[in-house]
Amino acid sequence: MKKAAPTMAAARAAPKPLARAETLGDRIYDELRKRLQHTPLQPEERLVDVEVAAAYGTSRMPARDALLRLVNEGYLVGTTRGFVAPTLSLDDVRDIFQVRRLLEPAAIASVAPNVDATAKQELTLALKRARQAAANNDDEEMALANMAFRQAWLSRVKNQRLANTIGRFVDHVQTVRMLTLVNKKTRQVVVDGLSKLHAALAKRDAALAFKAMERFMADAQAAYFSTHETVHGEATAGASSAPGTAATKATTARKSHSASRDLIA
Repeated sequence: MKKAAPTMAAARAAPKPLARAETLGDRIYDELRKRLQHTPLQPEERLVDVEVAAAYGTSRMPARDALLRLVNEGYLVGTTRGFVAPTLSLDDVRDIFQVRRLLEPAAIASVAPNVDATAKQELTLALKRARQAAANNDDEEMALANMAFRQAWLSRVKNQRLANTIGRFVDHVQTVRMLTLVNKKTRQVVVDGLSKLHAALAKRDAALAFKAMERFMADAQAAYFSTHETVHGEATAGASSAPGTAATKATTARKSHSASRDLIA
């Protein structure tokens, strides 16, 4: 007897099994991304596909696929000698701040009305960590507290495309930041910003959360350029100049290789 063909519903219900290489590639990608988020590559460091493959006990292809995914998402840059962290110019920094200032206020406002007791507890603990880190002059703990606070609200954004986009831009900053939270004024900018965001979210006030994030992003941008000016001894016109002005272009040309050392937000 001829066997009946599978129905359309049955065909849809039967997922195609993942190949072993695909599973390994996803795992390598996830673990490398988390590593780059928490421990940025130094300028002289590079990732080589054969070395990554050896570390995971796999063939070269899954490792290379994972590295290329990280390149496509802006975490790494490919070179003839391996994969390195990207170097941000001042224009890159301005672009990142512009995107974040467009996206993050709307995102956190969407979360505010639905803040529950669990979310409030996570936000409160993160804010306490930030305040304690500021009191202890602990820049590493401050960075972790800031990440914990962001994760507490960003993980509750229902629009996953929006959340993922914000997460990638934040990660790009994390990947190249170089000890900017050692600056006491910068740490206070973070504490003040988180405090206002916490107050807005605790009240479940979407409009207040939107305004608080706008202010936080503006203050972070101003603090970044102030730090850059202090370190390098020249005004960068970062917070006020239009991207196309002559002053901005001249400053960008002088600073394009050093901007990523000072990023804070």
